[in-house]
Amino acid sequence: AEAHGPVPKSVRELVAAGRAAAILVVPGTIYPAGRMQPVQLKGIDPGQKAVDLPAHLLDQDRPGIPVLLGGRMADMTGLKEGDTFTLQWRDKGGTFDAREVRVCGVFRTQVQSVDRGQLWLPLDVLRAMTEMEGEATLATLAPGVEPPPGGAWRFQDLDELLTDIRDLVRSKMFGSMFVYAILLFLAMLAIFDTRVFAIFKRQREIGTLVAMGMTRRQVARLFTLEGLLNAVLALAMAAVYGWPLLAWFARTGWRLPETTDAYGYALGDVLHPRFTGDVVAGTAVIILVLAALVSFLPTRRITNVAPTDALRGRVF
Repeated sequence: AEAHGPVPKSVRELVAAGRAAAILVVPGTIYPAGRMQPVQLKGIDPGQKAVDLPAHLLDQDRPGIPVLLGGRMADMTGLKEGDTFTLQWRDKGGTFDAREVRVCGVFRTQVQSVDRGQLWLPLDVLRAMTEMEGEATLATLAPGVEPPPGGAWRFQDLDELLTDIRDLVRSKMFGSMFVYAILLFLAMLAIFDTRVFAIFKRQREIGTLVAMGMTRRQVARLFTLEGLLNAVLALAMAAVYGWPLLAWFARTGWRLPETTDAYGYALGDVLHPRFTGDVVAGTAVIILVLAALVSFLPTRRITNVAPTDALRGRVF
């Protein structure tokens, strides 16, 4: 769909001050190597600083219309810097026109909305080609710039523009929390089996301690403390190899497959996990609590029976 109109005065003032960049978007068609491919033509001022884009490459004195391509667009079309191809478009009145254009540069970015299916041209050139002098489709504000009050143009902040990304992250967080809960459950089973087996194998020892005068509460406290110290030792040993492993994984990251580009999200080639302190500390606390709990419950069961039965191994 086409959308364009005169730039409001308040936006023009921001553009003139270098605090915003006006962008004109027009549909077009290119014919690289004789193939037809629809594209979006985007005009931008080569001297702008509001958008992190190498638009200065469009400011060239060489003959021909310069265009700027993203890396994905260049891979899709097989074009490279210095190549020429045919560009077709319609002006404001609906008249078709075509011209030879030249690739003046190729840039790499993670944001597909400025790459895939896009051609970047000088704003004044695109306006002249389409007879849309003084018009634009959108304006991008520089970081930290407040939107002008009122006006016919609607302002969209990052929360609105990144809705798809936030929904993706939210769904992935739900899935990761589910896997996290399963892993904790497996850890709980392993701790429970180990501690229950160890304690019931030592029920005669518990009966002896009770027969020698220790109270049931003291025995339960002793074995609970033993299980808690075992968990602390396990955490310390896991940190010896786990901390360097997690640090290496956070530095090198996880390389995504090439098919990830087809998702349409602004994702890099490598994802770097972040292990926050609350996750590590929370997991450690949960493990300690589970270890203390599974040490206390079977010990309490044994200490509640008669010492003679515990000495004979007759708890149940």
